[in-house]
Amino acid sequence: MPTAEEDRASRRLAWCVAHLLRHAPDHVVTDLTGRLDAPARKYLCRDAWLSPSTVSLLLRHGSEEDRQYVARNPHVVGRPLPGLPGPARYAARPGPSPELLAETGPGPFTTGELTALLRRHGRRPRIPLTLLRMPHAPLDPATLLHEHARDPLPPSAVEALLLAGALPREACRALLDAGPQDTRAHRWYRPAVRAVRMGLLTCDELVAHVAPAHRTLLLTDLPATRGLRWSLPERTGMRTAVARALRPLRDDPRLWSELLRGAPGFRGTLPVLVARIVRGTLPEPAGGGPEIPGLSEAVRSLAPRAAEPAGGVDRELALASLAVPMPSVEEDIRWVRDCLARGLLTGEDVIRHKAPACWALDEGHWLGEVDHPDRHDRAEPVLAARAEADRLFALALGADPDAWWRVAVTLPDFAGTLPHLLLRVTEGGSVSGRS
Repeated sequence: MPTAEEDRASRRLAWCVAHLLRHAPDHVVTDLTGRLDAPARKYLCRDAWLSPSTVSLLLRHGSEEDRQYVARNPHVVGRPLPGLPGPARYAARPGPSPELLAETGPGPFTTGELTALLRRHGRRPRIPLTLLRMPHAPLDPATLLHEHARDPLPPSAVEALLLAGALPREACRALLDAGPQDTRAHRWYRPAVRAVRMGLLTCDELVAHVAPAHRTLLLTDLPATRGLRWSLPERTGMRTAVARALRPLRDDPRLWSELLRGAPGFRGTLPVLVARIVRGTLPEPAGGGPEIPGLSEAVRSLAPRAAEPAGGVDRELALASLAVPMPSVEEDIRWVRDCLARGLLTGEDVIRHKAPACWALDEGHWLGEVDHPDRHDRAEPVLAARAEADRLFALALGADPDAWWRVAVTLPDFAGTLPHLLLRVTEGGSVSGRS
């Protein structure tokens, strides 16, 4: 039976690891969760700030106990877990209408026939889901993917196959290749969002398999419409994964210009496009193609920026105040929010200067807690803070699981800023952070 002090230590370690894993690549997430002892792992599965990719990897590689803890986590939504929405929710819908039966017949359908019907009735996901519930032979992934490669299925049909097709993960990845389809297709992004929401793919895997490449860039900033779209943690996770894929471009303006020039006509994935840009083997794009709405804005939002906000003495005082917590958390939050509203601070400043480092990584300690982590009222500072933390972790730790673990076990008791912590850990010196 653990003591109260040991229980608090496990809870705090899990809280810090949950924030750290939002910035780690998939293999580091799997490695770090495997190093946690049973009490800390239990608290991690129950943490409110678990990233979508961490949830997916816990479901994929964790134990049955892990899955049960995640299933009882009220902040994890959309995954196919006991008591949570999933394909069973859609199986409870009414059967096919008489009009649909008259047009398609009662079945059973072969994979080729079902694919043709999905292509014909794929404007909205309701009818494809109904077709998948009608009698049909077990779907042959090879035939389905061959038909999809020949003539890509509509986005709603792909979404229905992800939900109710019972396909292997490799087939789900291949269905995210939209070929030369027009990006302006109705709700083209829904299959990608659904794949993450269901726990089928992590954000890193989405970046590695979505094609064409410009769609991956557009997934970082989806339009604010009704219906299925990114939650704030999913959006930040997607931006983290895309920024990781774009890291070989460094801060070279020439390479970023090549990205904006070559992305509209490139039919492969984003990592392949970036590799060709870095090697200088990207062919000249064919001219005359349609302009892709929102692409230049998405690239600009991901490109490195060096601009500092103006503010003079007031800004210097605001930066200094980040290292000195106020008498109460509420007063600290009011001060930081006021500085953000006046333009004296940015999300990057909070990550670089706020102490302790674990508070800087938790937006609830400087923006205030909300009724759900999906609904921060200030998304811009959150996105900027996550991007800066991504940059610092990548620069200091790279893809080394041992370095990430050293930061994880040091973070709970470290009193300094995040750059100070990373410098101490990478140099191998004292990491107490205390005078």
